[in-house]
Amino acid sequence: MSTATIDLKANTSSNRLVISGAMAGLAGGAVFGMMMGMMGMLPVVGMLVGQESAIIGLIVHMMISAFIGAVYGLVAGKLTLNFSKAVISGVINGVVWWVLGALILMPIMLGMTQMIFVIEQTQWLSLMGHIIYGVVTALVFIPLVKRS
Repeated sequence: MSTATIDLKANTSSNRLVISGAMAGLAGGAVFGMMMGMMGMLPVVGMLVGQESAIIGLIVHMMISAFIGAVYGLVAGKLTLNFSKAVISGVINGVVWWVLGALILMPIMLGMTQMIFVIEQTQWLSLMGHIIYGVVTALVFIPLVKRS
C-alpha cells in the first residue's frame, strides 16, 4: 500500500463519494456477511424485515452495508486519507455502527429492548465483524474514489 495521502476535499463531488462509499461498503459487507453466515446470524438480520431467512438476512445486510458505506464516503470525503488514517477511520466507523446498530437499533427493531447495550459473547463477535467491515470498507474506498 502506498503511504501517499489522498486529498478528497478539493475535487471530489458528493455523488462520487456516495457511490464509491456504497461500493466499498458492499465489499466490507461481503466479508462481514461471510462471517455472519458462518456464525448463523443472517436469519436474525432477516428478522428485521419479518423473515427469519439467511438469504433475506444477507440481502438486508448488504443493503445496510451499502448505506453505511455511502455515509462513510461522505464523511471520509472531508478527510485527507492515507493507509494508516484509512485503517483508523475504518475502525472508528465499525465501532460507531456496532454501537448504533448491534447495541441499540437492532434490539429496538426486534422488540428486544431489554437487550439494548447488553454485551455478551455474541456482541463481542459482532464488534469484531463491524471493525473488519469498517477497515475493509475504508481500504476499498481509497482506490475507488481515487479512480473515479
